[in-house]
Amino acid sequence: MSQTTQIIFGLFGGLAIFIFGMTEMSSGLKKVAGDKMRKILKALTSNPFMGILVGALVTALVQSSSATTVMVIGFISAQLMSLPQAIAVIMGANIGTTITSQLVAFKIGAYAYPITAIGFILYFFVKKKQFKNIGQVIFSFGLLFVGLNIMSNVMKPLAYSDGFQNIILQIKDMPVVSLIVGTVMTAIVQSSSASIAVLQNLASTANADGFALMSLTTALPFLFGSNIGTTITAIFASIGSGVNAKRAAFAHALFNIIGSILFMFLIPVLAWIVLKITPNNEAADVSRQIANSHTIFNIINTILWLPFIGILAKIVKTVFPGEDHVIENRPLYLDDKVLGTPAIAMDLATKELARMALITEEMMETAEKSFIGNDMIAAKKVHDIEDTVDMLQDEIVQYLSKLLVSNSLTEKQSLRLTGLLHVVSDIERIGDYCDNIAESAEIKNDKKLPFSDGAIVELTGAFDMVTDMVDKTIDALNNYDEKLAKSVLANEYVIDDMERDLREAHIERLNQGLCHPHSAITFVELIHNLERIGDHCNNIAEVVLSDIYSVAKNLSEKDNQIRKVTV
Repeated sequence: MSQTTQIIFGLFGGLAIFIFGMTEMSSGLKKVAGDKMRKILKALTSNPFMGILVGALVTALVQSSSATTVMVIGFISAQLMSLPQAIAVIMGANIGTTITSQLVAFKIGAYAYPITAIGFILYFFVKKKQFKNIGQVIFSFGLLFVGLNIMSNVMKPLAYSDGFQNIILQIKDMPVVSLIVGTVMTAIVQSSSASIAVLQNLASTANADGFALMSLTTALPFLFGSNIGTTITAIFASIGSGVNAKRAAFAHALFNIIGSILFMFLIPVLAWIVLKITPNNEAADVSRQIANSHTIFNIINTILWLPFIGILAKIVKTVFPGEDHVIENRPLYLDDKVLGTPAIAMDLATKELARMALITEEMMETAEKSFIGNDMIAAKKVHDIEDTVDMLQDEIVQYLSKLLVSNSLTEKQSLRLTGLLHVVSDIERIGDYCDNIAESAEIKNDKKLPFSDGAIVELTGAFDMVTDMVDKTIDALNNYDEKLAKSVLANEYVIDDMERDLREAHIERLNQGLCHPHSAITFVELIHNLERIGDHCNNIAEVVLSDIYSVAKNLSEKDNQIRKVTV
């Protein structure tokens, strides 16, 4: 293997280990403190300054501005955060991500293998979940520096290559080229931390004369390019999301692009500031200079933009006009203050249940669109809505549980509460089956599974039948409509017959060679999911009827008591 080939494979291999270590470390940190980070993000972004601080803190902890940005886009899509708040947090994330380059500059490489070994033992041999997660963080942190060591070792021959030194000299006079290279490389690896780590290793490698291979002023355009390239992650995350998510991603890109272009004209000023506060005695010091430049650039860029967050929000709203159709990712009706009045509290829980049911109805329609229309954006939307349904299930169950332990329920109220708990579970299961259908759509799309026209017509009819059943179930739940609830119950056997008939028809098409055998499993799973949705609609209708009959019986008993008193 030639030296050039060894350098290329070594560089990309080391980069792969570095990115893997950083990704796994971010994953481990989110397991250790993920819920706390989400709560901090939602609670402490009331003003732009706090948003910046929170964005910087969260990103420094999870070691990934991409993770923070994607999280923020999720919050803004769920209407948990306003656009100006999201922009402020993303600006803070740009500051927080510079902690990685500061760590790289600390030359921890000599301790990489002991750190990796300790983390490996905790991660793979300790059973306690909390220690296992901490082990994942330590193991990944060590891998990060193992990757850096590999890159550093394979780059050393470059320092003695006349051809490579000539390329560096040419780039020195072409900062725009360096900017583009930094942008493209970061967009490809989707990590500014990784591309800047490569830059730090390359720049701080000493040549035959003992000088750094690359000066700070030569490295800065690449650094600015990496800040532009990192915005690609947010742009990808916003695809298929609402207009506000697209606005946040575009604001991130605009903020980084304008800041980077501005600083291209200020390279001598920034280099002067950095060299004043950073050692400049040996080649290894260039790594620290780049780290400090990264931090100072992002801090100054954020300070410059801070007064204009409102203007930036208006700009992106102009580029992406319109309003989001948003499913609010929080309970709207549950109120702890009325738990002392069980009748009112259960009415509020019922309203929240009805809202949860309406959300699953939208899931049903979107799931059909994903499968019949082969719409993968719709499939992603189903998965996103599933998170909201799961959250509402948890919130409603907790609310009803508080009511259950209050010891102030009558026998009839206890029965009604039990019924509501069953309804929560049934609605959540309908959401699960819709999610399964979206997954089937993705399998169908990924594997290019062919479905005959006859199969699609039958499935469309099945979707229409089950969707109608879901509609009636929700109306019965909303209005306590006895007629609709009975209609749902009457359809149970129709849905069961439908599943059997469709399965038999599909087997017949397979025997005739009209359908592809590989599509059979997906077809059967799909109609089974539809049949199970029908079963859960049936369960909800039974609870509605039980509640109606219980109320009617209660009214009848009261009427009899009034008659006795009158007599």
